[in-house]
Amino acid sequence: MQVRPEKKEDFQAIEQVIMAAFENEEMSDQTEHQLVRRLRNSDAYVPELSIVAVEKGEIIGHLMLTKVTIGENDSLRSLALAPVSVYPSYQNQGIGKALIEHALKKSGEKDYESVIVLGHPGYYSRFGFQPASQYGIVPPFEVPDEAFMAFELKRSALTKVFGTVHYSNEFFKQS
Repeated sequence: MQVRPEKKEDFQAIEQVIMAAFENEEMSDQTEHQLVRRLRNSDAYVPELSIVAVEKGEIIGHLMLTKVTIGENDSLRSLALAPVSVYPSYQNQGIGKALIEHALKKSGEKDYESVIVLGHPGYYSRFGFQPASQYGIVPPFEVPDEAFMAFELKRSALTKVFGTVHYSNEFFKQS
């Protein structure tokens, strides 16, 4: 399996993977593919941090990281991890794990300092994500505390940061 940044010619296949991955998800409105499309056209988009997993020339997974700010501190270089998608027949085979590990490594190399995610605590805690509330960081919407998590790419990056995470407006629009 190869993990690499997405290319424009991948976009249609990525949409198919995202739609299939979220089709039966209870906590989804099945519009994640539209969110990805909107984010690609925003200032929050970081092309080299929107990555795909490829097996035998076929895109089987996708992950996107986009820029966010936390509180009033816009000097902290932080990212939101959303969404992570793996084609259903390839799930539970370590593809999501490979995408996340690659994304966190590349984010640190690009001098980002932290990553925020809204997701399953049992899953994301394996990568070192902690409840964001431990840092005084809160979401801009109502979610369970344990599901809103943060990860420090640089040691102590979040010790002097607190407040609400400000996502790109594209997260709140409808296509």
